[in-house]
Amino acid sequence: MEFAVVAPLFFLLVFGMIEFGRMVMIQQILTNASREGARVAVLDGAKTVDVTDAVDAYMVTASVAGTDISVSPDPPDSAGYGAPVTVRVSVPFDQVSWLPSPMFLGGNTLSATTVMRRETVQ
Repeated sequence: MEFAVVAPLFFLLVFGMIEFGRMVMIQQILTNASREGARVAVLDGAKTVDVTDAVDAYMVTASVAGTDISVSPDPPDSAGYGAPVTVRVSVPFDQVSWLPSPMFLGGNTLSATTVMRRETVQ
């Protein structure tokens, strides 16, 4: 009898921990991927395809698919000396959740943005 009362709350708590743990994990992966892309974007001769390749390589290593990558300015080598270059990586949580149907975060999009200053000759 007691288990019937406690079980729904227990499973809600367990699935909530799984969902929020996965969210934190994916958020950290997105942050690292955007940072890797920005490191490529600030170099001399950087092209948008180089940035997206760097981010995609990081995401493949982390086994995360379905990301959206944006680079500003596009192409990044059009930014002048010391100008900011922004790389944003996002993914819908529904695509990366370990649960078949996310209970709390379904429909949300996780994203990370990194801004670095352009490294080029003045």
